[in-house]
Amino acid sequence: MDAIISFAIYGGVMVWCLAKGVSPAWSLVVAVICFVLCGVSRGIPAKELLKMSWTNMPASLRVMRIVAILGALTALWRSCGTIPFCIYYGIRFIRPDMFIFVTFIINVLLSLALGTSLGVASTAGVVLISLARFGGVDPLVCAGAVMSGIYFGDRAAPTSSCANLVAAVTGTGLYDDIRLMHRSGLPAYIISLAFYAVLSVMNPIAEVDETVMNALRTEFSLSFWAVLPAVIMIILPLLRVDLMLSMAASGLTALLVSVFCQHLSLTKVLYSALMGFTPEGGLLGGVLSGGGVISMIMSLIMVSSAGILTGLLQGMGILNGIQKKLAGWTKKLGRVGLMNLLGLVCCMIFCNQTTSNIMQAELMRDIYPEGKEGRKELALDIANTGVTLSGLVPWCVACSIPLNVLGVGPGALPYAVLLYALPVTYIFTKKRFFDESKN
Repeated sequence: MDAIISFAIYGGVMVWCLAKGVSPAWSLVVAVICFVLCGVSRGIPAKELLKMSWTNMPASLRVMRIVAILGALTALWRSCGTIPFCIYYGIRFIRPDMFIFVTFIINVLLSLALGTSLGVASTAGVVLISLARFGGVDPLVCAGAVMSGIYFGDRAAPTSSCANLVAAVTGTGLYDDIRLMHRSGLPAYIISLAFYAVLSVMNPIAEVDETVMNALRTEFSLSFWAVLPAVIMIILPLLRVDLMLSMAASGLTALLVSVFCQHLSLTKVLYSALMGFTPEGGLLGGVLSGGGVISMIMSLIMVSSAGILTGLLQGMGILNGIQKKLAGWTKKLGRVGLMNLLGLVCCMIFCNQTTSNIMQAELMRDIYPEGKEGRKELALDIANTGVTLSGLVPWCVACSIPLNVLGVGPGALPYAVLLYALPVTYIFTKKRFFDESKN
């Protein structure tokens, strides 16, 4: 009963946060407090609760370091001229009525190459959302196209940690999984391409006043050096350099370019990395201001709280015994229907894509047929449900951090069509790959 009350409070605070536009990070903080009190009421010693809380923190701390670097990087890309460079030449060369479509394609290609949703959102995504704001395009529409694009590769790139995780927890072959992911995802891909082609025509980049373009040229040196941090951020992950090291190298380069090419003081650049960049010219302030470690505070709170909450739920065994109930629900919903529901619930509770996918595999493993075909079916069902649905839960780390980096709220999610087209279309197309009625 105490766990039910804790979940009810958690859910109520979450609804309140979403209704009031308050960061859902605070609902996770409340959830942690509730489940700590739940543990105390069960007579669990404080030392044991602390140990449970720390179980998932090593992984959370790595994510927190990445998030902090992302905040600094987005500010440094502004101060060194990377984003102004891309805005200036993007306005010149991208067809106005193809912008949203091109945004989706660019993020698809980069996510396939890099295999990281956060890395692509914080680089190409930040550039394109800035270009959208600069050109009068609805930033929510642009952010939706970015979210769809980054999860294309996060789900099905050989370099993706998510794709490798799914193969590892299901005991399947990575490249076999990826082939099935792309084949099963084809209808959703086509729907997404058509959707963004239409949105591009409906949301063209407006013709920008030359006064603003001149301000970009005047305030920033738009030479090759300005775009070098972006080049580094793309090339290093392709060479299998760790994401954190790649971001650090890009950030250091951006700092040097800011000082020696944009002629900013080192103090101003370091302050911008921490507190956010503000251009000197008031004309550009609305578009180029932002970034900084401080802008990621809510994301840092969310990541740490999600890690603690997951450890408490697992340590207290609150979800034990659910497998028998799932077996009964399978008869009513089918395996793919239940996986959609379970994937969504896991993302909502654990607020973490990795933990959610592992829980899907563990809770549903015995419900699938034994042998290679059963494992392949389980892997594909996870990839087409929990992996993508995590990008649609506003308080899930996989959704909240990209949105935070892009500077938009959950209003962008209705435009992230690939994220819900995949789970929905898979319900109707799964029989082409696996016939549940035979098992």
